Amino acid sequence: MARSTFYYHLKNRSKEDKYKEEKAMITAIFHKHKGRYGYRRITMDLHNSNCSLNHKTVKKLMDELGLKSTVRKVKYHSYKGEIGKTAANVISRNFSTDRPYHKLTTDVSQMTISGRKIYLSPILDMFNGEVLTYIISEAPNLEMVTEMLNRMYKRIGATQGVVLHSDQGWHYQHAAYQRSLSRHGITQSMSRKGNCLDNAMMENFFGIMKTELLYPGNYTSAEIFKKDLVDYIEYYNNERIKLRLNGMSPVQYRQAHESSMIV
Repeated sequence: MARSTFYYHLKNRSKEDKYKEEKAMITAIFHKHKGRYGYRRITMDLHNSNCSLNHKTVKKLMDELGLKSTVRKVKYHSYKGEIGKTAANVISRNFSTDRPYHKLTTDVSQMTISGRKIYLSPILDMFNGEVLTYIISEAPNLEMVTEMLNRMYKRIGATQGVVLHSDQGWHYQHAAYQRSLSRHGITQSMSRKGNCLDNAMMENFFGIMKTELLYPGNYTSAEIFKKDLVDYIEYYNNERIKLRLNGMSPVQYRQAHESSMIV
């Protein structure tokens, strides 16, 4: 073998091996989270494991490995006109808050599995994006959202001063729903009609859930999907890190905040 040929192959082999361990880590993270992490979140997870690759390098390596997540969104519309009282847009796209259980948001999302409609009605904490409580139902009725509220009351305890935001869906205009909030000292806030950006945090959660669970799952069984949805929400709250939460999951971020308040 010619000397130049030997060093050419040696040089290229060194290039291939340079990120061997990092590629293995990236692949492991990608598959651990079932393809739900893009390059930015994988970069953060690597940093949590003391691997300091920058996001550009991670993206390049993911491209080489053929690892990519996709995004698709579907929206359920529960607006049926003004059948009750609407509320002012108290939140007004100011989703930031410095404490848990202060600003909350809710909505209903519809999924269809083999002709069966499934509805998810969660309450999300704007502080950390944590799903505080939820109902999975096959009927988008008033009972679905009132039971969701009852679970939320038990979960957070003191509710005086809480703001709960939603769209102008008929559930949230209903007198029974509004009386329940009033009895617990909760301020109701509503998006402007037809303006999804007013409830962007809830829209974002639904988009992520469908991208990471519903679409890749290719579900043919509604029962299996409902079971996996419960597991996914547990995963989302406790394991799935967020860039805006400094690489922590919603629960980890809340617990870190609560610990800092005790010290």
